[in-house]
Amino acid sequence: MVGKASFGADEWRQIVQSPMLAGVAISAAEPSGLFGTLKESMASARALLAAKSDPSADELIKAVVAEFETSEGRTIARDGLKASLSGSKPAEIKTKAIEALRQVARLLDTKAPADAAAFKAWLRHIAQTVAEAASEGGFLGFGGVAVSEAEKATLAEVSSALGIAGA
Repeated sequence: MVGKASFGADEWRQIVQSPMLAGVAISAAEPSGLFGTLKESMASARALLAAKSDPSADELIKAVVAEFETSEGRTIARDGLKASLSGSKPAEIKTKAIEALRQVARLLDTKAPADAAAFKAWLRHIAQTVAEAASEGGFLGFGGVAVSEAEKATLAEVSSALGIAGA
């Protein structure tokens, strides 16, 4: 069974922060304002909760979700995210998040090949959920589109970085 013990401390940090990175990449592609950002953050959190209650979820996904349930795990993810993105200009955040996801994909392929496909699909699902969380281009929540062109392009970049076909 693949879990925390299968990875070094830095590798585990990369794995644990990857769900947050999937959401950040989409949010950075087209900032949605205060309420949109809140909706996107909540969508990411709901995706974690959904994985917790999914009996068919992959063991590595369950291990990451369990890590988020601990204060230490949340700190690892938050501090890792800060370190990865600290000092970045808004335009650089998306690029850095996608590159970090590319590194996670390579790590998964090397250290957890049996779990890699399911975990990558989960990360892609998180990105899609975040993209659909808030409409873009409207006014005060009215109008706009569910998923903007910038978000669609970023979803394709996320899929490419993860080495999976886009949905």
